[in-house]
Amino acid sequence: MTDIGLIAIGAGLAIGLAALATALAQAKIGAAAVGAILEKPESLGTVLILLVIPETLVIFGFTVAILILFTLR
Repeated sequence: MTDIGLIAIGAGLAIGLAALATALAQAKIGAAAVGAILEKPESLGTVLILLVIPETLVIFGFTVAILILFTLR
């Protein structure tokens, strides 16, 4: 395998695993959020913020993928 191929696999793993971790986190948070909103409707703003926080993992994974692709050549 060439070096470029390994770099591409590393970048793909960086963003793919970050997206998978985010999906798992948001699934658990989303299930708990529905219950919290049903019990206390005024908690909607807090719940939305908590649902957005795991998305930073994807942003970090994307940043790492870009760094891998463009700095290791």
